[in-house]
Amino acid sequence: MSDHPKKKHFLNLPKYSGGTRAFREFIAENLRYPEAAFQAKIEGSVIVEYDIHDNGTVRNQRVVKGIGYGCDEEAMRVVGLLRFDKVKNRGVRVKLTTKTTIHFKLPKTLINYTISYSIKEDKPTADTEQKKDNSPSYGYTIDLNGNLK
Repeated sequence: MSDHPKKKHFLNLPKYSGGTRAFREFIAENLRYPEAAFQAKIEGSVIVEYDIHDNGTVRNQRVVKGIGYGCDEEAMRVVGLLRFDKVKNRGVRVKLTTKTTIHFKLPKTLINYTISYSIKEDKPTADTEQKKDNSPSYGYTIDLNGNLK
């Protein structure tokens, strides 16, 4: 026999349907980077504490650790959209208090560039005819466009 007996769970707790992966995907799909944080180039994590009632609704969201610039309000908005599975506990109503960390990370900058080559052949003029140098000159242009995606 093992030294540690199996823990008994007397209460069923609300769980997010689909598990942790679906929970993170939901947050990623619904999270919008606040304009003020984007302009100020703010990155960081917001910790939100909230209550999950037995019917699966989220209430009483509060920021435990915030970074400002609208990120705290956005994190609370996204947490308020969450819906968990309903639980039954032999007539006992359950309220679970939990925390979630929501990360705000700026999107990476993609640089699009085009290179165009051109060959310039000098048209003979009175000055170039004297030099007798008929070698073409080469030039190129690099156009950099930094787009955020």
